[in-house]
Amino acid sequence: MLKLSPLLVAAALIAGPAAAQAPAAPAAGYPKLVPAPGGEVVIPTPGAQRAYDEVKYAPARRAGDYLYISGVIAGPRGGAERDAAAFTEQVRRAFRVIEVTLKAEGLTFADVAMINTFHVWDGPGFKGTRDEQFAAFAKAKDEFMPAPHPAWTAVGTTGLLADDGVVEIQMIAYAPRKR
Repeated sequence: MLKLSPLLVAAALIAGPAAAQAPAAPAAGYPKLVPAPGGEVVIPTPGAQRAYDEVKYAPARRAGDYLYISGVIAGPRGGAERDAAAFTEQVRRAFRVIEVTLKAEGLTFADVAMINTFHVWDGPGFKGTRDEQFAAFAKAKDEFMPAPHPAWTAVGTTGLLADDGVVEIQMIAYAPRKR
């Protein structure tokens, strides 16, 4: 079984409970684009670079006309509140990280065609009902993604890589190359 150190886990989560909020402006030298078959790997921030180097996964990867964004975990940090209002802010933080990734490819949330969300309904990161969690998530999502809405699959799971993670958000954006 693969055992990751806490440092590697924190690097892998990028927007998760242990990571810092997305920067307002890109760091020097970022975003980085690493050539890959059919497109490139997108590394939007130094934190994403650590995850790419240490945990060996791409924060996002372009393949042809699509950008696949790896899951970003929303959940409390340390002793943070675990109610619906706090969770709404945690989801906003995750969406800001995703926004940085989209901007690295010149995209916005309007380009997102598909969202997959993986929800821990009964975990330690959220104190409330499934309906309260989903409503708090949807409230934040709608601030970033008004109509027309993307396709969306929301599934329940028993846990995420981050122990207190509440939801992991994965997206696929339609991003035709500008020729």
